[in-house]
Amino acid sequence: MAIVRGCAFPDGLWYDLPHHVWYRDEGDAGLRAGITPVGVCLAREVLIFTPRRIGFAFSAGRALATIESAKWVGTVKAGFDGTICGLNEALQPRAAAVNDDCYGAGWMFLLQPARADWAADLVPGARIGAAYEAWMESMGFDGCG
Repeated sequence: MAIVRGCAFPDGLWYDLPHHVWYRDEGDAGLRAGITPVGVCLAREVLIFTPRRIGFAFSAGRALATIESAKWVGTVKAGFDGTICGLNEALQPRAAAVNDDCYGAGWMFLLQPARADWAADLVPGARIGAAYEAWMESMGFDGCG
């Protein structure tokens, strides 16, 4: 696991660094996805999660959901083309789980990629530490926590 400025990034995931989204291959179930700790810090505190519906076909860069905090509204964007095939229903009444456990109870979607090369533009977990350190340095981001 890479820890960069207090932000944890598990190995074995794929990361869409520009959109602060992680993906875990769940085999036939698709890809489990959520926002990274950096995404959580940028939102400050996720209070509301409003996803697109199951069956929604999306393209790379398109919004999959809106997230809201007390003073901010933003989107969770896709890193590849695909379809939403599942949602974390537990986030509807309590989106705060994203803040507490973004890789576990706070996951957001199950996605079915449209192409086999879905990870072509993503950063593998083994390289995410250096990639996020460079991003944090360029953005003046102090880190998580």
